[in-house]
Amino acid sequence: MDRVKSSMQQVPNAIPKVIRRTGGANSLELERENFERVQAVSINKAINTQEVAVKEKHARTCILGTHHEKGAHTFWAAVNRLPLSSNAVLCWKFCHVFHKLLRDGHPNVIKDSMRNKADLTDMSRMWGHLSEGYGKLCSIYLKLLITKMEFHIKNPRFPGNLQMSNRQLDEAGENDVNNFFQLTVEMFDYLECELTLFLGVFSSLDMSRSVSVTAAGQCRLAPLIQVILDCSHLYDYTVKLLFKLHSCLPADTLQGHRDRFQEQFKKLKSLFYRSSNLQYFKRLIQIPQLPENPPNFLRASALSEHISPVVVIPAESSSPESEHVVETDDLVDTDVPVLPAPLETKFDDLFGTSAAIDPFNFNSQNGMRKDDKDRLIEQLTREIQALKEELESFRLESGRLCQALRGRVSELEAELAEQSHLRLQAVGESEFLKAELDDLRRVREDTEKEQRSLTEIERKAQANEQRYTKLKEKYTELVQSHADLLRKNAEVTRQMTVARAAQDEVEAVRKEMQEKVKGTQEAADRQEREQLEQLQELQRELVSSRAELDSLKTTMASSQQSSEVLSTQLATLESEKAELVQSLTKVEAELVVRGEELERVQSSLVTEREGRVKTAETLQNQLNEKESREQALESQLVAARWSSLQGAVEEAEKIIRDSLAQIDDPAHISCTSSADYLASRCQASLDCMERLNSTRVAFLADNTGVSELVRAVTQCGHLVGDTVVQGSATSHMVPVEQADALSESVKVCGAEALALLGQMKQQDSLAAADNSKLKAALEAVLATAEKLRPRGLELQQGELGDLVEQEMAATSAAVESAAARIEEMLNKSRAVDTGIKMEVNERILASCTELMQAIKELVLSSKELQRDIVESGRGAASMKEFYAKNSRWTEGLISASKAVGWGATVMVDAADLVVQGKGKFEELMVCSHEIAASTAQLVAASKVKADKDSTNLHRLQHASRGVTQATAAVVASTKSGKSQIEETDTMDFSSMTLTQIKRQEMDAQVLVLELEARLQKERERLGELRKKHYELAGVAEGWGEEEEGTG
Repeated sequence: MDRVKSSMQQVPNAIPKVIRRTGGANSLELERENFERVQAVSINKAINTQEVAVKEKHARTCILGTHHEKGAHTFWAAVNRLPLSSNAVLCWKFCHVFHKLLRDGHPNVIKDSMRNKADLTDMSRMWGHLSEGYGKLCSIYLKLLITKMEFHIKNPRFPGNLQMSNRQLDEAGENDVNNFFQLTVEMFDYLECELTLFLGVFSSLDMSRSVSVTAAGQCRLAPLIQVILDCSHLYDYTVKLLFKLHSCLPADTLQGHRDRFQEQFKKLKSLFYRSSNLQYFKRLIQIPQLPENPPNFLRASALSEHISPVVVIPAESSSPESEHVVETDDLVDTDVPVLPAPLETKFDDLFGTSAAIDPFNFNSQNGMRKDDKDRLIEQLTREIQALKEELESFRLESGRLCQALRGRVSELEAELAEQSHLRLQAVGESEFLKAELDDLRRVREDTEKEQRSLTEIERKAQANEQRYTKLKEKYTELVQSHADLLRKNAEVTRQMTVARAAQDEVEAVRKEMQEKVKGTQEAADRQEREQLEQLQELQRELVSSRAELDSLKTTMASSQQSSEVLSTQLATLESEKAELVQSLTKVEAELVVRGEELERVQSSLVTEREGRVKTAETLQNQLNEKESREQALESQLVAARWSSLQGAVEEAEKIIRDSLAQIDDPAHISCTSSADYLASRCQASLDCMERLNSTRVAFLADNTGVSELVRAVTQCGHLVGDTVVQGSATSHMVPVEQADALSESVKVCGAEALALLGQMKQQDSLAAADNSKLKAALEAVLATAEKLRPRGLELQQGELGDLVEQEMAATSAAVESAAARIEEMLNKSRAVDTGIKMEVNERILASCTELMQAIKELVLSSKELQRDIVESGRGAASMKEFYAKNSRWTEGLISASKAVGWGATVMVDAADLVVQGKGKFEELMVCSHEIAASTAQLVAASKVKADKDSTNLHRLQHASRGVTQATAAVVASTKSGKSQIEETDTMDFSSMTLTQIKRQEMDAQVLVLELEARLQKERERLGELRKKHYELAGVAEGWGEEEEGTG
């Protein structure tokens, strides 16, 4: 009874608390605070730095939160406070949760998330600088999520989970083949991003180990469930759309679609197969298997053979509906308690009906008095009311206890699920630890084997050390022998000199001996001829004697009388004959002796000649051996020189490659440099190029001077590498567009340097090595550095006044020159052109002439106004001092004058091209608008310090309006001329077939889409350029300071 009373005392206090919680404006604020607190807790539990998979209950709470608030504002408010850019694991888990929200969250999640697209793009680009680990995966995942959001924004008929019927898919294309064509291309891009993430996750895992049972492996594999769900739908829709396109378009037109589909089909099939074998996916998802071969889109009946892949997710033990969610309506039972009917019947039986108190019912007044009955009735009524209150308290208490028990049961079920999950995780970890233990055992065995092999290796190392010592000794001997050979080479050179001198002496002796032999032979020939002549004389005498003897015999026969005389004469003649024979014998013997002497002399000469020839051959052999040794030594020396040059070139290439690698190094982002230092490095590199070219030419002429070329190559490598590094560091201090241009310039410089060194590395291409491209790249970097140097440093303040006058004079001269050129072009056009073209050209050139006259009037008015400003503001100071004092205003005038003169020159060039038929009318219109803007800048710069009541100021404003009207006239004449010329060009489609017209129609639609996209991009780029131009012009010319001064 005491417990009932206490419960009765507690109930009235509990009910108002619930009423306060469910009613009024404060209750809504409390409910919103509770909702945001629960969402923040769930998001922080789901997205943390622990390398474990995201728990399903936390992600489910986030999804329910988007449906509760019909958007993702709370989610992004909590996520924007997380350091996603500093922790890769945190960013990876954010991508997983965000992917779930895009798929299963409220449809407004996609629209709310598009506001953060730029931040996601920057984060993806930032993580893309990492080449491995979670950083690269985060970059790929963020690109996928951005692609998914863009796809659903472009195609709002597709829900986030991509579940659509065939009728809805047909309605998405609006029965237009062009829409289906474009939708197929977007699905290909979407699926390509999904497959890239798939491959990136698998390539980052060590598949030789059971990574799917580890917490780190599950952290990487968990997002692939969402990827598999997306891929199955995208594959199915792509197949159906391709069949539909093949039924409407020629097969050749869709050849690229088929090739891209087959490539993605192979990848998706392989990834589905690899995923289905992982233990982690087997208990969470049932992955479908794709057919063996891709569908044949050329056969329309193959569509009936296509089976849509279905991903099955088993029923989970806990669902969002089964979790403990306490509603305020459940805390209080507002139903009115109804007493049971038997109780009322029992009361009527005991005390009668209500008729008992009826004053006209006299039968009930016999038993008891009315006062006693009233008191009894009141007493019983009070007891009944007490019983009702007690019963109500019991019901409230029991409801509260039941609700508490149900909450406790839900908590116990959640703890049981958590424990079962932990048990499974512990089992997986135990299996992993067992595998680790087996690996450690194998590692220990391998270590023992390696220990044994290490001993063997040490023994071999000692042997190698001894061998190395011997080789070192051999090398020392070779060096010594090389030195000896060099000494011998010097000695052989000396011997060669001596041998050449001896050879010259031998040659002189040989010539002298030949002359002696020739003289001896001539003397012997003379003696032989003399002896032959004597012998011939003797023979003639003998013949004459014989003739005389015959005559004597005839005379003796004719005259016997004188026989005695004749006999005596005959005896005399016989004696003379004997004497002659004796003398002839002596002469013949002398001739034989002389012949033998001649033979001896000739044999001695031959022997001496052979000895001298042998001596000469020996000396020639020695000379040839020396020359061969010299050639070998020379070739070794050339090889050594070339190897030293190649080593220097390779070292220079390493330096330049290292410098190029530092450009993409994230640690190099914090390095900065100045444009002045970069310019000095570029100038030093250009000077080194001249030295390198001269030393290369000298080396080609005489290859002995290799040391100068090696020093030049090494210095060139260091200077070019330093230029690349300083250029990259300087790009970190300048705006994005200039930084990109400078980075590209230094990369081109490094590439050209590597190309030049590659040519110098090869001996056959050394002569053709050209450093002109490298010099051009260095000059481009130098020009960029000069542009990045701070403005105004090259001018002293005293020169500003002269510069103003010079610029205004130059502007006037440019306008005069432009007007003269326009007049010349007008005369030339009248002499050459006819018809519509002449009319258009005359109209355009006449409007340009009027514009030049208006600009001239504006420049003169600006000069007069500036003169008034200077005279009224300088006081006792000089004009130069006034310009120096107001340097910002002066620089604004200079810039405006330059812009006007430049605009006039460019417009004349554009008009010249238009008249010649080589230019575009749009260029002329853009030039006109630019001139109007430049004159407006000149007017604004002139009127900043002018008196508002000045007559020259009113003149300047009137001239400015004249320039504006003249500009409008140029634009109007250009547009009308363009329309007249375009009307003459009629399009003839009479000779085209239906297929050709359809094909050109599709090409025209594709071109229209491309031009629209390009137009949008160019407009955005133009807006950014204008913003940057305004910002840089304001900083450089002090617009902000001038406005403050005038204000």
